[in-house]
Amino acid sequence: MDKAKKTETVEKYKITEKDCGSAQVQVALLTGRINHLAEHLKTHPSDQHGRRGLLLMVGHRKRLITYLTRKDKKGCVDLLKSLGLK
Repeated sequence: MDKAKKTETVEKYKITEKDCGSAQVQVALLTGRINHLAEHLKTHPSDQHGRRGLLLMVGHRKRLITYLTRKDKKGCVDLLKSLGLK
């Protein structure tokens, strides 16, 4: 994920003006990284270290989504719809 795309993602999902690390922003950034790495693994199926990194990122995103569900159910549902997740 290049710097411009990362900045655009942070601008789209931030809550306050100076927000750059809230759970919503983290989930959005992780989703971008996961999608990029999934495409990489389609062309390089024997990259086991990349696959492990992908699984770690998916687990981290799942924990963040669980936290968001406990704190703000409606906001979490809206976030998941905008990211195209279940």
